[in-house]
Amino acid sequence: MEENNNNITEEEILKETESHVEAQAEAEEANTETETEKSTKSEKKKSKKLESENAELRKMLDEKSRELSELNDKYLRLFAEYDNFRKRTAKEKESAYADACCDTLEHILPVLDNLERAAQYNTEDNAETPMGKGLELTLKSFVEALSKLGVAEIEALGKEFDPNIHNAVMHIEDENESENTVVEVFMKGYAKGDKVLRHSMVKVAN
Repeated sequence: MEENNNNITEEEILKETESHVEAQAEAEEANTETETEKSTKSEKKKSKKLESENAELRKMLDEKSRELSELNDKYLRLFAEYDNFRKRTAKEKESAYADACCDTLEHILPVLDNLERAAQYNTEDNAETPMGKGLELTLKSFVEALSKLGVAEIEALGKEFDPNIHNAVMHIEDENESENTVVEVFMKGYAKGDKVLRHSMVKVAN
């Protein structure tokens, strides 16, 4: 009777042991699943954090790109305005110098006319005198000085009449001359580059 009680006790102990082992295994499996879930949740949390940080960085980058683009546009506009100002100032300066130079030369040309008239009446005898030689040298120096300033005589005699550079003060009928041809120059004209300082006063054949 006692032996039967001992056997039952061992079986119960064995069952309890197996039950305990199974429970422990289930607990370990549950713990393993819990750790996996925790790890997965942690990875997801880190991933969301990184995505948030990336989004913030992209936003900052876009903002800086926009600011850089605005600054670049401002720089380009400022550079264009300065370049236009520089060109305009240089052009105005050049124009002011040219106008002042032309105004001065227009007042000097009558002096040249007088020297040339005096030279026309300088006879051979007078040309050898100190005064005659001085007049010749003065006239030569005057013409050279004007040439250095870019002033040149406008060709007129024998040329076709051009109202842009010639001023017709007289017309004649002459069968020996081509029509609309300058046959006589009353006063020489001069130009500095493309700018006419004084038109040539001429006689034109019709």
